[in-house]
Amino acid sequence: MTEVRGWRAHLPPGSRFGEDDLTRAGTLVRAWRSGWEGAPAAPALLDGAIKAPTVAGHRHRSGAWWTGAELEEATRRAAGRLIGAGLVRGDRLLWSTGSSVATLIVHIAALRAGLVVVPANTAYTAREIGHIVTEVRPAAAVVDDPRRGQWANEAAGGSLAVFGPELDGPDHDPGALDVVGPEEPALIVFTSGTTGVPKGAVLSHSNLLASVESVRTAWRWEPADRLVHCLPVFHAHGLCVGVYGTLLAGASAVLQPGFDPAAVFDAIEEHSATLFFGVPTMYHRLVASDRVAELGGLRLCVSGSAPLPAAMHRQVSAATGQAVLERYGMTETLMNVSNPYEGERRPGTVGFPLPGVEVTLADDDEILVRGPNVFGGYWERPEATAASFLSDPQGGRPWFRTGDLGAVSDDGYLSILGRSKELIITGGYNVYPAEVEAVLLAHPEVLDVAVTGTPSDEWGEVVTAWVVTGRDGPAPVGLTDYAATKLAPYKCPRLVHVVGELPRNALGKVVRTELRVRSE
Repeated sequence: MTEVRGWRAHLPPGSRFGEDDLTRAGTLVRAWRSGWEGAPAAPALLDGAIKAPTVAGHRHRSGAWWTGAELEEATRRAAGRLIGAGLVRGDRLLWSTGSSVATLIVHIAALRAGLVVVPANTAYTAREIGHIVTEVRPAAAVVDDPRRGQWANEAAGGSLAVFGPELDGPDHDPGALDVVGPEEPALIVFTSGTTGVPKGAVLSHSNLLASVESVRTAWRWEPADRLVHCLPVFHAHGLCVGVYGTLLAGASAVLQPGFDPAAVFDAIEEHSATLFFGVPTMYHRLVASDRVAELGGLRLCVSGSAPLPAAMHRQVSAATGQAVLERYGMTETLMNVSNPYEGERRPGTVGFPLPGVEVTLADDDEILVRGPNVFGGYWERPEATAASFLSDPQGGRPWFRTGDLGAVSDDGYLSILGRSKELIITGGYNVYPAEVEAVLLAHPEVLDVAVTGTPSDEWGEVVTAWVVTGRDGPAPVGLTDYAATKLAPYKCPRLVHVVGELPRNALGKVVRTELRVRSE
């Protein structure tokens, strides 16, 4: 079997970088503080399209860059307010907000105080928020929509402290910060996994540092870099790559509240940006703009969270002269594999393992990953954790089973062929069919249903429902509206097909591959 190229291929010639260097700083929060102390006046974060509110009582001029010294002071004060509200090291903090410096200050403060942050999509419904709250039992929530705070509080039985991103409240001495240990949990990020029941992947401070340092090294991320950041911060791509990477590199980022092609190009020009990170859906829209050539002035464009079609890769290159760098990561492992910064960024592939990461293919071509970036397990789900790892006969680290199928070229580039798990990735977001099916089956006119993904040039895949109603004719009236009351918008079916029956095998299991063929 052809081997995936080793991770040292990402390093410049003569580099003595070793795996121990990934976690030498101990934790991200210690590394960030060291950077702020070393360059206190350096710009770090900017609210690019909104007026910045006062954060934890910190006075800051709207529209101005937050410096390293200001971030250190503001996060210290915010940590004091969280601790003053009764939160203690190890408590979980539900965190569900849009992108702004204010909410990132609260997030960083929580990590500095040793709290465990639980990001939640701002599009989640009461049902989805309730599931997370029930699972992790947070001590508090930070939300930018009172409804989400109400849903969380109701799920917690009325005992939850709920804050806005401004974190109003009296100041309190936070005591010693940044003392949390490398192996202590930092994030619990929910993912669908293999069963369709969202599970919390527990990522340690060491996992975060190893992954971010790996990317910083491979992509040559430097203090002079400036990122146009329009990814959601509750998602690992926007948070653990975009925000964490910027702060670790001592670089800067212009935060935008959402994705708008014109705003991206304006920010590139106004702020002399050098980096843009996006998902394939974003590149689809950027290429359609008459300003697409402006991407050519950037040092690096990165695509992730879903496969970038090779045709789109070539289209961006032809329009801009910019070869997009595609990479591959997962909630449970953060960043795994990347096309090289120096060398061929091959369309249709994700390159080779990032520094410190090992990748191999199982006999059935499932991609297996191990390294200091890989999580330790799912929150309070030992059986699911055990099923997700394979032991190493040689006694090394166990291998994490990604559920993705891969192939390796003769010269060691990895390609993603599909998913052995039935996950749908639409616009960079993960959707597990079983969760959507459970909601649709509760509709009174639906007798049976299966959910698959339909290929889409813009979205990667769109959620597609195959519905049995027991009668001829169109889909039940209001079915998509019904789903929207129970599911985040990206999980709702964009296509609905009414069928007489679902294809099943001899054991009665739905043959999803047959349905997917029908939709292609």
